[in-house]
Amino acid sequence: MESLIEYGYIGLFVASFIAATVIPLSSEVVFIGLLAAGANPFIATAIATIGNTLGGVTGYIIGRLGKWDWLEKYFKVKEEQLLRMEEKVKKYGSAMAFFAWLPGIGDLIPIALGFFRAKGWKVIAFMLLGKGFRYVLWAIITTYGIKLLF
Repeated sequence: MESLIEYGYIGLFVASFIAATVIPLSSEVVFIGLLAAGANPFIATAIATIGNTLGGVTGYIIGRLGKWDWLEKYFKVKEEQLLRMEEKVKKYGSAMAFFAWLPGIGDLIPIALGFFRAKGWKVIAFMLLGKGFRYVLWAIITTYGIKLLF
């Protein structure tokens, strides 16, 4: 993580992109580290949001390319699980992408939305809003938290 912080905004973009894939990484650590080092919170928030959204779009594309039998064979996902997820996607649609920032399940949401063919532009819009919301909160907490400490 420290090496990504050393790369500044580029490291933040890379960290936030990777964190939105199924590779476990906490972009918040890099984000907070940069803010603590004096980075501009508006620029950092924009870069982290864009990187994290593009990482989520990658998951959406992977989902679009996926096939039912691959999920069953390689990921051991049972048909009943897929049918339950399909019902949720039908019920909530692209708006589910807003929650793609959530730890644990968030990385799987764009994949599922892609797999079940949710409208791409809506997925991207909701994902951008959700991920932006998360980084704005972190920026506020970090910026004002640092000021309260010092």
